[in-house]
Amino acid sequence: MLRIGIVGLPQTGKTTLFQILTRAHGSTAASGRQEAHVGVVRVPDVRLDRLIELFKPLKNVYATIEYMDMPGSVIELARTGVQSQSLRELDALVHVVRAFEDEAVPMEADTVDPKRDIENVELELILSDLAVVEKRVERLEKDIKKQKNPALEKELQVLKVCKVALDKQTPLRELGLGAEDSKVIRGFTFLSLKPMLYVLNLGEGDAARANVADQFAAEAGLKQRLHTGVSAICGKVEAELAQMSDADAAEFLGSYGLKESAISRLINASYQLLGLISFFTVGEDECRAWTIRAGMTAMEAAGEIHSDIQRGFIRAEVTKYEDLMAAGSFAEARTRAQLRLEGKEYIVQDGEIVHFRHAS
Repeated sequence: MLRIGIVGLPQTGKTTLFQILTRAHGSTAASGRQEAHVGVVRVPDVRLDRLIELFKPLKNVYATIEYMDMPGSVIELARTGVQSQSLRELDALVHVVRAFEDEAVPMEADTVDPKRDIENVELELILSDLAVVEKRVERLEKDIKKQKNPALEKELQVLKVCKVALDKQTPLRELGLGAEDSKVIRGFTFLSLKPMLYVLNLGEGDAARANVADQFAAEAGLKQRLHTGVSAICGKVEAELAQMSDADAAEFLGSYGLKESAISRLINASYQLLGLISFFTVGEDECRAWTIRAGMTAMEAAGEIHSDIQRGFIRAEVTKYEDLMAAGSFAEARTRAQLRLEGKEYIVQDGEIVHFRHAS
């Protein structure tokens, strides 16, 4: 399951966002993580909704994301060993940034400045990684002097590249390391290497601008950078929305000029940032969404379901979602030549319905 940490400075609304995402249900304190809370969020997908209507299966399984609300200031978390480790275990970070004025809520440095807050947090993540790199480089140089080791020499080479970037206050996610170099440093789980989604928490008067978060971010002086994304919410509006029925929520959203809820916006932005897509398996027993990385082959996708299916892979029977819905059944899609067989190297596309033929 994808695991994403919600972080930020105090009074930015990160716990509000967590409560909105989880609707305050099913969240638990994370063991060993002082006051951190974990919630599993169902990924909304209208395509799966319609497939369920078509097949009326006995069981429906949506994709899920685990969100963790990290306690306190992310700057303090990055500086402390135990909490820093809990951050390192996550797949990505959502940094909630205050972009609202409210005299009743204390402000960082007495002013609202998203660009300053983002830069301050980024610097702490960089310094945390730099301390790890410097310590490891020092150790490697001593070990290599004692005995030549190609693996250690390669690690040292990559870490020195990282150190140069960190010394320049460049987060590691912007280095664009190749697959081989990335594998060398994977075990360090560097904080500044993690994909980062900035979520601007807007004031009520700016709520409609959540639809154009990139524009708002640009006006705030935030640059689009490698492996980063920008989304926006209005915590005050969304907190009210979370308590409403679906029908009332849709009307309430429209009154603010919003096209979709914060949950949909945040999950869509997370998928885009991490390069994730969904494919579906359907039938009378179960309709299910599977999350994979874009570019995965049919054989790799089969492994997401079960290793036995991957090992016994023969063919993938593939149909486009739009084609199946238009045809109304697999039989009609087959008649229209819209159902095809693909081999193990086929690249699965977002929204496809896939049935794997495999040897038992």
